[in-house]
Amino acid sequence: MKQYLLSIYQPGGEGTVDPEFLAGVMRELGAIREELEASGCWVFGQGLHAPDTATVLRPKDGEVLVTDGPFVEGKEYLGGFTIIRAPDLDAALAWGRRYALATTLPIEVRPFQGEAGD
Repeated sequence: MKQYLLSIYQPGGEGTVDPEFLAGVMRELGAIREELEASGCWVFGQGLHAPDTATVLRPKDGEVLVTDGPFVEGKEYLGGFTIIRAPDLDAALAWGRRYALATTLPIEVRPFQGEAGD
């Protein structure tokens, strides 16, 4: 089975999420993770801190400049990710749809390079 990255994109800004809504999202994500684990498709996943906690390393002239992140400013940012195993893109997209419906956020599904079937 190939591995796929499911990236979860969150809107930028300082808005707050209703705690009751967030609790429902977290319950649904927990149920999806349990299904992934039971099916042998789960590899790894985790949420990320906001982009302002990032540190960016930029190579230049044989040196590396260290700056506070984020690397780019945008309306959305990578808020978390999950790595799954799936037999094909259609199966990976089915899991991605579940994440999109559970979170109400955009999900990007991408295969890893260098695996069988590339």
